[in-house]
Amino acid sequence: MLLGTVLVLLLAGAAPASAHAALRSTDPDDGSVVRQAPRHVTLTFTESVGLLDDSFRVFGPDQRRVHTGEATHADGRSDTARVGLPGKLAEGTYTVAWRVVSADSHPVSGAFSFSVGKRTATTGQIDTGPAEDPLTRGLYDGARYLAYLAAALLVGTVAFALLCRPAHTAPLRRPLVAAWWALLGSTAVLLLLRAPYEAGTGPAAAFDTSALGRTLTGRPGLALLARLLVLLLTAAFLIGLSRRRDSVKRPVALAIGTVLAAALALTWAAAEHASAGIQVPAAMTSSVAHLLATGVWLGGLVALLLTLRRSSGDDLVEVVPRFSRIAFASVTVLAVTGLYQSWRGLGSLSALSGTSYGRLLLAKLAGVAVLLLVAGYSRRWTARIAAPAAPARAAVPAPVPQPVGATTGGRESAEGPGTGEPGTSGEAESRGEAESRGEPGSPDGSAGPGAGPGDPGIRRRLRRSVLVEVAVAAVVLMITTVLTGTLPSRAEAEAAQQAPVGALPPTTEITVPFDTGTESVTGSGKVLVTLDPARVGENGVQAVVYGTDMGLVAVPEVRITFTLPSREVGPIDAELADRGGYWSTNSVNLPLAGDWTMKTTVRVSDVDQVSVERRVRVEP
Repeated sequence: MLLGTVLVLLLAGAAPASAHAALRSTDPDDGSVVRQAPRHVTLTFTESVGLLDDSFRVFGPDQRRVHTGEATHADGRSDTARVGLPGKLAEGTYTVAWRVVSADSHPVSGAFSFSVGKRTATTGQIDTGPAEDPLTRGLYDGARYLAYLAAALLVGTVAFALLCRPAHTAPLRRPLVAAWWALLGSTAVLLLLRAPYEAGTGPAAAFDTSALGRTLTGRPGLALLARLLVLLLTAAFLIGLSRRRDSVKRPVALAIGTVLAAALALTWAAAEHASAGIQVPAAMTSSVAHLLATGVWLGGLVALLLTLRRSSGDDLVEVVPRFSRIAFASVTVLAVTGLYQSWRGLGSLSALSGTSYGRLLLAKLAGVAVLLLVAGYSRRWTARIAAPAAPARAAVPAPVPQPVGATTGGRESAEGPGTGEPGTSGEAESRGEAESRGEPGSPDGSAGPGAGPGDPGIRRRLRRSVLVEVAVAAVVLMITTVLTGTLPSRAEAEAAQQAPVGALPPTTEITVPFDTGTESVTGSGKVLVTLDPARVGENGVQAVVYGTDMGLVAVPEVRITFTLPSREVGPIDAELADRGGYWSTNSVNLPLAGDWTMKTTVRVSDVDQVSVERRVRVEP
């Protein structure tokens, strides 16, 4: 029931297409010349897309920004984006820059052009790839990695406790609680940073309530909300299990835990690469199985490491072999699902070395290979712990008949004093010493007398090998995090064939230092103002305030006005709106070319403010 609810919540409106949205077609067509000015610009993508406040920027033949309506989906289709144009457009070439969010949660952007009546020259060729704020991207990726790590530890620890059945679970409680809180915190951070990550703006935009509201209605936001819900249900399950441990039947606990773990994994699968592309149902099933197997294996390694440090030797005889079998099954699932996902993302073998996605995949495979080698070494010590002492004693050869005249009291024989049973007394002693050093007790490497769960040498070596496994697993998870945010090779090839390239006018950036004379943190600093495209007509303005430590700061008000002294025009108030840490507008009309005076007023309190003027060139 829970899985169905999460699936319906996350996949409403899903459409099969290629992972990362690729532009399928434009209306008007890219590079086309139309006789009559269109009333709309419509884009059709290979998958459903989410729209932003500034999804479209349209520039006319003179490179001035054209006033447009609000971006919407055409005819209610989620794989389209449409914006209205003014009733009359002059002849010439128009450039359309766009930015949307693909179904797998990654922002994509580009540009194309069309002409009305005739083609005209365009200038200012720039890279139209997805712009992003480095700080926002770094924080977002860090939170994603922490979420993966915490989820693996949470799922693996619970699975270890329920499946391996250690006698003492107290050592597992602290990492379990830490994993739950880490996953909760990282999910909340991802939810806040989602809006600036999509828009390519600074982290301060995370506190824009309107942007947060838009996030909560998109698929990535819904996936994060669903994750928070599953975490709350998981907390209730774990608390109930700890209080009524003896009364809860293990099959019931396993069933509930499996459903919760699958629902948790589904919140990733439903908002990333698996949710868009070919064979979506199979891909999502594979992704959920892959994530669960990763958690059971890698998170279980941490639980095993803690158990080795705290549990008694007798307990390990049962626990360690159980985890070994579970780990082997998890690796099998990882191999099958990983092979399928690699084929789906690559598209061709040449992409392994020719694309960033392929090279990252090779790095991940190399890490997994190292992980398997270390795991094989761990299985050697696992087998020795699982070998009980009794079978070793049972393997001792039967006593050799005593020769006539032998001294039975001294247990002497033809083999020498004190060795009435060949290979038992002296040899067993030497083997026991070897086992205490963690060395093989017999030529074939099998456990000899003295080996077993209580042997400190074997337990020490197993702990070391498991610790290496955990370290390598953390690196593999880091590569996986980067891989899930990288454009798959199959989608990259499709986008290269279909995505058009256009020309955009450059933007103007003005740095305005200010000092109100107060000693507060926000009393001085600078304002970075972006004027787009700094040409006659409609312009966009964005202002970001930095403190003396170059960190983003929030101030009560930023006001910008423009005056053209030579023509006695102005002041024109930009009417900036507070976007939750930065200030912006998309509709400042500067009617004439020339050297304008831009007056920036920064108010840091009810009584403290300062105004600074800068000259800005507005091109015709």
